[in-house]
Amino acid sequence: MNHILSDRINNLATSQTLAMAALARELKAQGKDIISLSLGEPDFNTPDFIKEAVKKAVDENYSTYSPVEGYLELREAICRKFKRDNDLEYKPTQIVVSTGAKQSLYNIAQVMLNDGDEVILPAPYWVSYFEIVKLSGGVPVEVPTSVETDFKMTPEQLEAAITPKTKMMWFSSPCNPSGSVYSREELTALAKVLEKHPNIYVVSDEIYEHINFSGTFCSIGSIPGMLEKTITVNGVAKAFAMTGYRIGYIGAPEFIAKACTKIQGQVTSGANSVAQRATITAVDADPSVLNHMVEAFHGRRDLVVGLLKEIPGVKINVPEGAFYVFPDVSSFFGKTLKGHEIKDANDVSMYLLAEANVATVTGDAFGNPNCIRFSYATSNDILKEALRRIKEALTA
Repeated sequence: MNHILSDRINNLATSQTLAMAALARELKAQGKDIISLSLGEPDFNTPDFIKEAVKKAVDENYSTYSPVEGYLELREAICRKFKRDNDLEYKPTQIVVSTGAKQSLYNIAQVMLNDGDEVILPAPYWVSYFEIVKLSGGVPVEVPTSVETDFKMTPEQLEAAITPKTKMMWFSSPCNPSGSVYSREELTALAKVLEKHPNIYVVSDEIYEHINFSGTFCSIGSIPGMLEKTITVNGVAKAFAMTGYRIGYIGAPEFIAKACTKIQGQVTSGANSVAQRATITAVDADPSVLNHMVEAFHGRRDLVVGLLKEIPGVKINVPEGAFYVFPDVSSFFGKTLKGHEIKDANDVSMYLLAEANVATVTGDAFGNPNCIRFSYATSNDILKEALRRIKEALTA
């Protein structure tokens, strides 16, 4: 029946993270003891003070349509957050609230890209960037990085990737999937390249900014000359454990914000009213309320990195943020493990599911065919058992 469906959907890849999570659920339902490390979702509950804000919003009857671009009080709170945490000066007219940061990214691509416009993606990149750009008529231009360079793009690589067709650059810091965090110095060096190309806009995905073990965080928009050509994307899903609330937002030049509001008005209209009221409470809170979660993730990072380093053939960087590890498993390519022929990272991922009952995601989905990603957003005991199984399977 594919011939009846649009080329648009037939050419769209399925999200590999969601596909692996669905497969893990299916195997669990069959009675298999699967440990799923495929989805990027905090294992903490939403903080109680935010849940109280939800109850209050329900009691105050926030049950009608919200403004397309988000409640003014929320956009004002987001402006305060941007100033407090990121040294970014935005006005409420430059903020658009959406149904998750994924919709924010889709809005941006739809309003910025024409057919053939090129978008530079430092690889690895978040799995949906590539497909969202493609779906919007853009051409993804992958810039490969490796575990040896901490999965960061250099200014020289950026300069080499720019062509007359380059319209945008998209990246995340802390990065999903690698956990890499760009320093102010590194972002300044990239900004110097972009200074020479005033028509290139940057999407800076900062959804993991608070889950950061580096001690500092820099938004590229805070670097002189970058605010007017940066679209800063954020949300409350990861840091505040509010994935199901589906609230993301952008700060952008006003003409881009207006365009995003225009398209959102024809597609979903305003985001969930009760979730927006809860988000006011979240973004107004001092980030120190998240310390217990960040400390737990930091400890798990150290645990997982330590255990991975004990597995011969696995190469790993030390991620400075988010809650993922992205080990290079290319040393296993061309081998046969327990009767499984390993040709690539996808084979490693499927082998670990079959033989270790651990669900991971192939690095192919993130633009790096040598690696696999797994999330450490689960308990230490589960992580120890998962790594024990992985080690046993890979040292077969």
